[in-house]
Amino acid sequence: MKKTLILFLLLFYACSNDDRTQDPVLCTEEARPGIEVTVKDTEDNMFLVKDVTVVAVDNEYRETLKNVSGTNIFIGAYERTGNYTVVTNKTNYVQATSDLVIVTKDDCHVITKSIEVFLNKK
Repeated sequence: MKKTLILFLLLFYACSNDDRTQDPVLCTEEARPGIEVTVKDTEDNMFLVKDVTVVAVDNEYRETLKNVSGTNIFIGAYERTGNYTVVTNKTNYVQATSDLVIVTKDDCHVITKSIEVFLNKK
């Protein structure tokens, strides 16, 4: 009976505590990409992966994004906030430069920005 009463009091105290500002933020340990890019042909809307180069540029910082094996997605800028321009190239296509991609973060990780790039044949 005493154990039940103590358990009830503990639960009552925990549920009635309105001060949520003390709650800890629990973060995962994996690194998240800041940018995720898919590339398509403008004419037929088909995904382009082979021989595609996608580069994220933020002032002096440059990173070639990596294709996730078996997918149409290029990712990079892991856990890095910034104001990026994404430059995409493929042989026999016109280079594409994105509008500004702003990557921010929350309490734990960057918030991944996904963009779609369309390339025109030369």
